[in-house]
Amino acid sequence: QLGRSQESTEQIAFADVILLNKTDLVKAEELDELETRLREMNRLARVHRCERANVAISTVLNLEAFNLDQVLADHPTFLEPEYPFEWTGVYALSPGSYELSLDDGPDPTMSLVMLERLDPNEEALQQGAEWCVRRYAEPASKISPGNIVPIDQHVELQLQISGQKSFAIEIDKQTSLALFAQHTAEEFNLRLGASNSAEVLPVLERTWVAQHEHDDEVGSVAIDVDGDVNPNKLNAWLGKLLREKGIDIFRMKGFLSIAGESQRFVFQGVHMLFDGQPDRPWGNEPRHNQLVFIGRNLDGNTMKREFEACLN
Repeated sequence: QLGRSQESTEQIAFADVILLNKTDLVKAEELDELETRLREMNRLARVHRCERANVAISTVLNLEAFNLDQVLADHPTFLEPEYPFEWTGVYALSPGSYELSLDDGPDPTMSLVMLERLDPNEEALQQGAEWCVRRYAEPASKISPGNIVPIDQHVELQLQISGQKSFAIEIDKQTSLALFAQHTAEEFNLRLGASNSAEVLPVLERTWVAQHEHDDEVGSVAIDVDGDVNPNKLNAWLGKLLREKGIDIFRMKGFLSIAGESQRFVFQGVHMLFDGQPDRPWGNEPRHNQLVFIGRNLDGNTMKREFEACLN
């Protein structure tokens, strides 16, 4: 009923636990696809597969459903932002000509941004990722096999022909080259070779939480920001958000670091109803804010930007 029934869609959005029953009557790949859709609609819910509704009673009772710390323990990447790319490989390259080769994969094209002079460490990788997000927002240049892939541009590699596809990369000076690719290297057996045919291995690899296009209007937005929030700015922002989008916000929960307060402030809400209270002391724990919203047509980038404006 997903996509045809508003009621079923909202039930998924509100759920703490989702039972996929009668799994013995469905192909494994269809189950995987359905579970992926459900997780994209509600990243807070736990999904269990079962036959004849045979599940342990502990899966549906005494859930501690609003325990965000437990969610993060189960899914460490839960609050990570989503990116338009799924994999990054950083290569240490000398001047010369290189060949980027890909085999057949799941899609006929693949978006790519290559960034030079990126140090192979996590901090530089995060900075490069934010820069590449802006590049990915620009129109992509289509690059056919045999042509040179430009650096610092959003390109779309054309992979329609069967068999190995190769693209040229020209490096004019010693550098660290980072490939921010729409798909993982394994999906296309992506590899980089030097002019002497020797394969060049990445000195650093990283997978990201990738964005996925789907037809469901319901989705989730996660915000994870360090620092203290100004209570007056926070109240003004929440008031505006709930007035304008409250009917579309099915659930919200999280905790806040409020300036001048020694304790975390935990909250939860449904639509325009909001409830919160002081929690445990911060102590030596780094002060930060974690918020999760589940709803329809939520603009995650705008919500994050407006929340960051509430910081002291």
